[in-house]
Amino acid sequence: MSNSTLYEQDFYAWANEQAELLRAGKLSEADIAHIAEEIESMGKSEKRELVNRLAVLLTHLLKWQFQPGLRGNSWRLSIEEQRERLSDHLSDNPSLKATLTESIASGYRLARIGATRETGLDRETFPTACPWSFDQMTADDFWPGAAS
Repeated sequence: MSNSTLYEQDFYAWANEQAELLRAGKLSEADIAHIAEEIESMGKSEKRELVNRLAVLLTHLLKWQFQPGLRGNSWRLSIEEQRERLSDHLSDNPSLKATLTESIASGYRLARIGATRETGLDRETFPTACPWSFDQMTADDFWPGAAS
């Protein structure tokens, strides 16, 4: 079976075969085009993960700020968890820090939608642009609005 056929029909088998070929130094037999495509896809996946983590954190920060009467341990722990996950993700992928401005903007657009859905508040309740810097949103002592 050719590399391309195996790639399309059994990705797992293709990936294992390509790893073996690369380890053996058999580059001429490796499916370089698809390997490059998959490596690029992995990079995009890491960026999507950053945006998703930011979106979850920002959704909870918006809820925290705009629904102070509903603040509780669950929200606090969700915010703390996302801060930790973001820190770990950026430690594993430090070059993603160069994409923070763009990633925060994308994550915040998703967060406004999520906060609107989860709070029942009108979307216009929430600022149209992220009101916090990355350093603020990830600081352990940052809790928007009056503390409870």
